[in-house]
Amino acid sequence: MSTVPVIDPTPGTLNCFLVEDSPLIRENLVATLQEMLDLAVVGQAEDEAAALRWLHDEAVPCDLLIIDLFLKRGSGMSLLPKARLLQPEAKLIVLTNYATADMRQRCEQLGADRVFDKSSELDELIAYCLELAATKA
Repeated sequence: MSTVPVIDPTPGTLNCFLVEDSPLIRENLVATLQEMLDLAVVGQAEDEAAALRWLHDEAVPCDLLIIDLFLKRGSGMSLLPKARLLQPEAKLIVLTNYATADMRQRCEQLGADRVFDKSSELDELIAYCLELAATKA
């Protein structure tokens, strides 16, 4: 399985597209974010090709894209500039286990708005999403 069915976006809700290859992390992240804020996951992909197909074909405007760097197939690094072109208004968030200073800088150069460490910065990710939701309300 490489994609999850599209959910229609809800007005006033933070619409999110998630690129993560681990089903467990996807499930837990979605549950946590939806518990903490008004967020709809409008699409999901587990690899770069599926993410690009969704971003190109579905034409669902997103407020937020959460992208893992290391996927089973493809790379979040190469996805970042393409996602920026296909969803120019969206905030591009990298959520990774490899959030070194060098990796953060590379991600920002490729178009990421923020980089968060999966193991230690989930509270910061949630706070950032809450700020985005407040500006959308």
